[in-house]
Amino acid sequence: MTTTTRPNWLLTPGEPRNGPSVPAGVEYHRVLAGDKRRIGRGILAIVLLLAGLVIFPTVIGRAAALIDAQMGKTPPIVGGTDYTPLSHASSMIALGLLLPWSMLVQRWLYGVPGASLHSVTSRFRFDLFGRSLLVFGPAWLVVNVLGALTPVDEAPWSQTDLVAIFIATVLLTPLQSAGEEYGVRGLMFRVIGSWTRSPRAGLVAGVLVSSVLFTAVHGATDPYIIAWYFVLWTGLAVITWRTGGLEVAVMLHAVLNTFTFLVATALRIDLGSATQDRSAGVGSPYQLVPTFMVVVMTAIVWWCTRKSGPVLTAGRDEQPRSSP
Repeated sequence: MTTTTRPNWLLTPGEPRNGPSVPAGVEYHRVLAGDKRRIGRGILAIVLLLAGLVIFPTVIGRAAALIDAQMGKTPPIVGGTDYTPLSHASSMIALGLLLPWSMLVQRWLYGVPGASLHSVTSRFRFDLFGRSLLVFGPAWLVVNVLGALTPVDEAPWSQTDLVAIFIATVLLTPLQSAGEEYGVRGLMFRVIGSWTRSPRAGLVAGVLVSSVLFTAVHGATDPYIIAWYFVLWTGLAVITWRTGGLEVAVMLHAVLNTFTFLVATALRIDLGSATQDRSAGVGSPYQLVPTFMVVVMTAIVWWCTRKSGPVLTAGRDEQPRSSP
């Protein structure tokens, strides 16, 4: 038996746009599940996703480096140390391409429309995005900005570069954050979640494996940063499951990345080293504060959905439903 009870701020029914290829009455991570587990197909999907994670930044970054070279700059992607506005923008655009790429891979390998990656309604629920921004955004912003207010060495940025990086950050970093969410908390989470017979086992596997892989991709060796990454990715996956879509995860990721870059720009930090150095000793105990904040926000989402359960997909003529 299902219920249509909704928490008063977190979830709203919305208008579903699901086609016949999206199964009705399943949780977000089980949309790709079927009679067969299709593990080989899932591995191919993950390989294609990771290929996009490598190829897009490499191709676009090297193309941007050719332009930088004409201005006497050598960005990190070609072995230099000049973190330029163009290299910054190219990195954001390249990772943002994971959004359409993930949709394309899902459509190609599973025959499920890419729009279903948005949520169980196959649309991006801007109302949920906005409410979560109002509820979580201020505290999330303060916690992460305070962590950046430590003594740093300034880099010799020109005024023009600072303005250009500021504009690129505001316009493109939310796209970069969304691309990573659609790739990892969207496609990868669903692929791994479809490999088990049990929805609960698929949930555990999807959350843990996607979080471990994405933490490993970031190449951190500092224990504080590793713990931070793993808890953050795990929390975002659980929130995606409970809310039935990527809206809250995209918001939290975008606020984190955008304002981290903005603070670094305001403080004239060397963005190249600041964004790439995750070696042992770089992290600090303060990293446990935003880590704990992720746990708190995840718990709040769980509490708000304690009666309705995770939102389920609806049929073509139904509203999204909640699990028993």
